[in-house]
Amino acid sequence: MRTFDELVDEASSVSVDGWDFSWLDGRASEQRPSWGYQRLIGERMRDVQSVVDIQTGGGEVLAGVPVLPPLTVATESWPPNLEKAAALLEPRGATVVADTDEPPLPFQDNTFELVVSRHPVTVWWDEIARVLKPGGSYLSQHVGPWSVFELVEYFLGPQTPEVRNSRHPDRAKAEAEKAGLEVVDLRFEELRTEFHDIGAVIYFLRKVIWMVPGFTVAEYLPRLRELHEELQKGPFVATTTRYLIEARKR
Repeated sequence: MRTFDELVDEASSVSVDGWDFSWLDGRASEQRPSWGYQRLIGERMRDVQSVVDIQTGGGEVLAGVPVLPPLTVATESWPPNLEKAAALLEPRGATVVADTDEPPLPFQDNTFELVVSRHPVTVWWDEIARVLKPGGSYLSQHVGPWSVFELVEYFLGPQTPEVRNSRHPDRAKAEAEKAGLEVVDLRFEELRTEFHDIGAVIYFLRKVIWMVPGFTVAEYLPRLRELHEELQKGPFVATTTRYLIEARKR
């Protein structure tokens, strides 16, 4: 059995670039939504000539789509992810664009038949409506409310109802409709997530930086030690929430 210090050192030094979580294989597990997001967008891309993937991360999800439309663009703001995305996507004919994740999007009006985004940090609905062609759709999988909040509250303490519900799908639906889009599909699921060692927890919090903002091992060392002891008895179980939303431009 590896020591606390060994697990901490390993998880603190490994790269968290990109949006590939394979480092957690065997150390953490997350139940997947039933709709199969990558398969779903792949099916939809067969029927369009233009798509933009907003906040693509390292391009891993888009790169897994079998056939990309003739005009395929991906945006990303973080330089290390930009390099990874370009390496994956440009050989397949896609264009990777540096973007600040702030409006406006660097595209003309009515450019894309399909806009996709997996787990966007922020969603600028007015901009999505602007760059979609009439009849085009935004198809995205979002992180839902209170997702993995068992872990968040382990470190930060109880959160307010406003914080817990900040990513609620009803809120997204209202914002999409306010931007003039018609929400034609909205599905929500609660899923089981397990962390099996403290290294997995550290890696996750380093990578998903909005869960415990400003997380560092040094700041949370006592709490990490306590959680390490708890993990000797069994996995730390949390509830992940996801929702699928499709919004169409009339």
